[in-house]
Amino acid sequence: MRLKASYVIMNHKKIRRIMNKYGLITQVRRKNPYKMIMKKTQEHRTCDNILNREFEQVVPRKVFCTDITYLYYGLGRRAYLSVIKDIASGEVPVWETSTNLELDFVLKTVDGLDCQSLAPGAMIHSDQGFHYTSPLYRQRVRRLNLIQSMSRKGNCIDNSPIESFFGHLKDELDFKSCSTFEELTKAVNTYMNDYNNSRHQWELKKMTPVEYRNHLLSTA
Repeated sequence: MRLKASYVIMNHKKIRRIMNKYGLITQVRRKNPYKMIMKKTQEHRTCDNILNREFEQVVPRKVFCTDITYLYYGLGRRAYLSVIKDIASGEVPVWETSTNLELDFVLKTVDGLDCQSLAPGAMIHSDQGFHYTSPLYRQRVRRLNLIQSMSRKGNCIDNSPIESFFGHLKDELDFKSCSTFEELTKAVNTYMNDYNNSRHQWELKKMTPVEYRNHLLSTA
């Protein structure tokens, strides 16, 4: 385009020959594969922010939030953690680790919810990420009779319960010392079980998430 604007007549074959002769390489920015998929299909749909930052919930297994975070381990390798958190009790009933960001591990996370234990009118809230707008994810959510809610674009505060949890996890879990993915997964599983069953919290009336969940169910 610049040659043409300078009135230099030269076709692309000659330009390539000159580039090869002098070892000239054009650096091209890689396209984001997830954005490319989003553009190719019109089936991805966002949802309204039904939760609307109503984080003061008192009914367990009714309002969940979910998100993905990354964990570096070994020599700069990166793994991904998908989590579903019960906003009322603070419990993390389901989580999955993965070495990639493909849709399957997020589907596996939501499939881990026990549909028999969900409260009537249960809701799951997420951001507008590719995984959560996909037709397969929305299909899984409908199968569980969950209402789907999404944060507004660029508003991480709309999903602050899960963001806060990830902050605590990264402060407390020594995931960087793990040398393999299997070791990382084991460390995450240990942390989650301790968090749910042994982590007493002031805002949960000094109970653990599991104890507080049972407390709320007994007083309902």
